[in-house]
Amino acid sequence: MQLNLSHITYTYPGASEAAIANVSVTFPAGWTGIIGDNGCGKTTLALVTAGLIAPDTGTVTPKLFGAYCPQDSSIEPDNLMDFASDWSPEAIDARAKLEVDDSWLWDFSNLSGGQQKRVQIACALSRRPDVLIMDEPTNDLDAATRAMVAEALASFQGVGLLISHDRALLNRLVGQCLTFEDGRALMRPGGFDQVSAQTASERETALREKAAAKREAQRLHAEAVRRSEAASQSKARLSASKVAKGDSDTRERLGRAKVSGKDGIAGQASASFASRLQRAEERAGAIAVSKRYDSRISIYGGPASAKTVAHCEATVLHAGDFSLRVPELWVGPTDHIGLAGRNGTGKSTLVRHLLARVPETVRVAYVPQSASEAQREDALARLHAMDAANAGRVLGLVAGLNSDPDRLLDGADTSPGEMRKLILAEQLLGEPNLLVLDEPTNHLDLGSIEALEAMLAEYPGALILVSHDPLLVESACSLHWTIEPSAAGENAFELNVR
Repeated sequence: MQLNLSHITYTYPGASEAAIANVSVTFPAGWTGIIGDNGCGKTTLALVTAGLIAPDTGTVTPKLFGAYCPQDSSIEPDNLMDFASDWSPEAIDARAKLEVDDSWLWDFSNLSGGQQKRVQIACALSRRPDVLIMDEPTNDLDAATRAMVAEALASFQGVGLLISHDRALLNRLVGQCLTFEDGRALMRPGGFDQVSAQTASERETALREKAAAKREAQRLHAEAVRRSEAASQSKARLSASKVAKGDSDTRERLGRAKVSGKDGIAGQASASFASRLQRAEERAGAIAVSKRYDSRISIYGGPASAKTVAHCEATVLHAGDFSLRVPELWVGPTDHIGLAGRNGTGKSTLVRHLLARVPETVRVAYVPQSASEAQREDALARLHAMDAANAGRVLGLVAGLNSDPDRLLDGADTSPGEMRKLILAEQLLGEPNLLVLDEPTNHLDLGSIEALEAMLAEYPGALILVSHDPLLVESACSLHWTIEPSAAGENAFELNVR
């Protein structure tokens, strides 16, 4: 079994450029990774492959039954109610592999992001599709749940497409990767580490070759200028314009020199050299090097003047049958706090509770775990309403996060990763004293994560970082809050501070 895409092009309504253009690729049975920077067209290709959007040109053959699991965990699967009532072996197996509680299926909107993602994946697997497309399946998931998802997906026997920035998952599942590089889609063998190393090596080689070609063109240009000047001087010496009309001997001598002398050879060599220079410049221009951004973010914001930017009395937070015991909490003006815990243990609930107790004098920047469609539209509207100076600052931050700012200005097919960068950039523009980020690496490409990590480590104000990325937390935070099970009951948890 395999799936063939031939000359696929798709442009979103209102967009000035195609999201994907003339992509031809064959997906064999097994898992293929689809990797690339935010906004390069990965999700668009997935939607075309799944038959959810029709390409402007090109074909997808043969006609296979596909299932698509979207990036956004909050999107309810369209077969959720069927799955809730389905006790076939496939449905039972999907529930078991992802440890989906039956009660979750009747209360999807109130589940945590990680629980919603598990339900989404279980619903997709239960359909027994020929083609299974997973778009960032480990967003919102803790380490243990990521391992569970990896095992569940490894059992799939059809054509699998995995869009992910999760290096461990890609290395665990895929046998080849489709990479998006400067508008081109290239299939490369191997998992993420192998493909990433090959891509980086090719880019370094191209950079060296381009630099050498430019140096050669510059050398030839300098030599061409020298020879052109020599030829001009020769032409002036050989000119008969000032020779008397009756001086036939001098005119004959100059004519012989033009044809056979050093001066004539210099003129011919200059013309030949110009041709060599043109070829050298064409070679330098023909060497393509994949475009990258600076991947650095300017620091905005600073410590609050108050001794405390947030204070929470000891309490117990409740949500349904869930409870979280919280000790008295203080957040200082330069504290960097990492908040960790399994999915569904109340991290986002605690963040909202704490934010409600921040003094009005403290400027807060908050980027939630996921943004609604209305929030995304508001972010784009704010960008277009900004004056040139502030818009430039926001777009500069977006560029520092490894994305093309022009795509945000276009706005027609903004990816979730690009939108997350825009929301973060707009929040930073307010010069916050307290920065609160709930799973900030969701949807971000690897270059963006590295840039974010560097910025957070240097951020001078207070930081509360909710993340399942241990490297990010370790780099950015010196204080750690961890939610762990409590002896008070099955759905009881407590916050430990260290």
